[in-house]
Amino acid sequence: MSQPPATPVVERVDAHHRYEIVVDGKRAGLTEYRDHAEQRVFFHTEVDDAYAGQGLAAQLVRQALTDTRAAGKRIVPVCPYVAKFLKKHDEFTDITDPVTPEILQWLEAQLG
Repeated sequence: MSQPPATPVVERVDAHHRYEIVVDGKRAGLTEYRDHAEQRVFFHTEVDDAYAGQGLAAQLVRQALTDTRAAGKRIVPVCPYVAKFLKKHDEFTDITDPVTPEILQWLEAQLG
């Protein structure tokens, strides 16, 4: 009898400024951010090819955004995937800020 697939778990990893989605103890994907005052700027999301097509990116981003709301922060979707997710899920509209040239400049400085 084969095991049912493990439930993916999303964890915030503050030391690396990212949320990770873990399946069977292995990191399947991540979304990276930097905090800028009351804003959490999401700039990169990826899911390992081995886990593609399972809806993990959407699950990861939804939980990251839910956690961002719980932390009292606002979302800035620099990452194209996060921006696309927000277009389809308007429950985060109230805490989403536009991507501005200032934010992009600040992010570039942060990332070096």
